[in-house]
Amino acid sequence: MQLQAVGRGGLHLQKGSFMKEWIFDEQGIPVVAQAFFEYMKDKRVIAFHGQMGAGKTTFIHALCDAKKVSSTVSSPTFSIINEYNSPEGSLFHIDLYRLKNEEEAIRAGVEDALYSGSPCLVEWPERIPHLFAEDTMHVFIDLLDDGKRRISIADK
Repeated sequence: MQLQAVGRGGLHLQKGSFMKEWIFDEQGIPVVAQAFFEYMKDKRVIAFHGQMGAGKTTFIHALCDAKKVSSTVSSPTFSIINEYNSPEGSLFHIDLYRLKNEEEAIRAGVEDALYSGSPCLVEWPERIPHLFAEDTMHVFIDLLDDGKRRISIADK
C-alpha cells in the first residue's frame, strides 16, 4: 500500500488552492477514508467533484465503512438520496447526476438533507451549485495515469 499526504496550501490551481491532498492505490482507500474523517472534523456537507469513473462512489462507500454504517451502502443514482444509519446517527449519500436543475433537487428532498445537520456526502454537486452553503467542503477526486487516485480538499 502506498499513501502520501501532502499539504498544498497557497498553491493556486485551476480548481482553487488545496489544503490537503492524498494519493493512494486501491488498498489505501480505508486508510485514507479514516484520515479524511479525522481531517474534516465538524464539516457536515462534503461535495465530491470528479469525472465519471474517478472513484467518488467507491470512496464514499469507504467513508461509510469508516463510520460503521449498519445499512447496505449502494449508489443512489436512481433514488437520488440514500440515508444510512451509523452509531453517530444518520448520514446522507446524495447523487445529483440525473438531476437537470435545482428545482428537481428541491422536489427530491436534496435541500432538506443538505440543511438537516446530518453529514451529507454529495456526488456531482456542480448540478446544483447554488443550493450549497458557504461552508461546504469541496473535494476533488482524480484518476491518475498509474491507476492511483488523488483526493484534494479545496481551501475556500
